[in-house]
Amino acid sequence: MISITVTALVFGVVFLAELPDKTALAGLVLGTRYRASYVFAGVAAAFTLHVVLAVAAGSVLTLLPQQLVHALTGVLFLGGAAVLLLKKEEGEEEVRRPEDQSFWKVAGAGFMLILVAEFGDLTQIMTANLAARYDDPLSVGLGAVLALWAVAGLGIVGGKALMKRVPLKLITQVAALLMLALGVWSLWEAIAG
Repeated sequence: MISITVTALVFGVVFLAELPDKTALAGLVLGTRYRASYVFAGVAAAFTLHVVLAVAAGSVLTLLPQQLVHALTGVLFLGGAAVLLLKKEEGEEEVRRPEDQSFWKVAGAGFMLILVAEFGDLTQIMTANLAARYDDPLSVGLGAVLALWAVAGLGIVGGKALMKRVPLKLITQVAALLMLALGVWSLWEAIAG
């Protein structure tokens, strides 16, 4: 059974955390050079693999005592908030260009870019934390994958327009505040539990 509440919470947190990430910019760059559907197919497949790995790691954490899981996730959320607040602005990275515009070349380039760039990324760690926190792998996985796909779609199709309307710094600060709140809440549950 999927929890709409958990799915929506995970979607919001992961979406806001991923928006200022370098992969949104990479998707934007690929989307301006290649057919958007080809880029999205590769990027979406890579994000799905990352979420499956993160949820599996988070599910393993649920085997630990609940108080310890709350303490660990609280510390990791606080660390994630600090990373978002303290990181320097990143410029666009150069993306290797496939020689042709075939589906497999373009989707493969998008897949490999995300696979490498997102491994061990903040949102992957955050997804593992959320999976451990809520012990609902399906809801967490669905929320995370939909959030990452949404960011990829925005980056590929309309990233420039969004960034003109909403400052990247504001998006980063909102994501950091959400993570800070989740971290404090998790630590409070660890102490009170």
